[in-house]
Amino acid sequence: MGVYEDFKKFLISGSLIMMAVAFVVGLAIVALIGALVSDIVNPLIGAAVHVNFSSLGVLTVNGSPILGGAFLGAVINFAILMIVVFFLIAYPYQLYQNRKAARAAKAAPTTRECPACCNQIPIKATRCGFCTSTVSPVSA
Repeated sequence: MGVYEDFKKFLISGSLIMMAVAFVVGLAIVALIGALVSDIVNPLIGAAVHVNFSSLGVLTVNGSPILGGAFLGAVINFAILMIVVFFLIAYPYQLYQNRKAARAAKAAPTTRECPACCNQIPIKATRCGFCTSTVSPVSA
């Protein structure tokens, strides 16, 4: 299969739609957390420390202002965003994967290999469905 066919299959499948929805939801979460940090967290920190974040670290070099307070707000925004992503997405997904792996490990095998033809047959089978050879029953 060529690249064109693979790309066409990707566009037709639901993967593209799911990725677009995830991207839009991610942008909304980033905007929400950005507003939370700039409108609530930064003023609360500023009130506690008696510092105005908008004027914190304003330094002018050759007419260009360097805004340390804006950078500090971006660092706080990033930290909160990473905490939210971890606890809402990454951690629950890891717990789900761990539970799924534990269930798979506990499940008893339902098939076995035919000694004559090496195909997978049901564990209770006494005759192979592929080569029709007689297979000894599995002891419990």
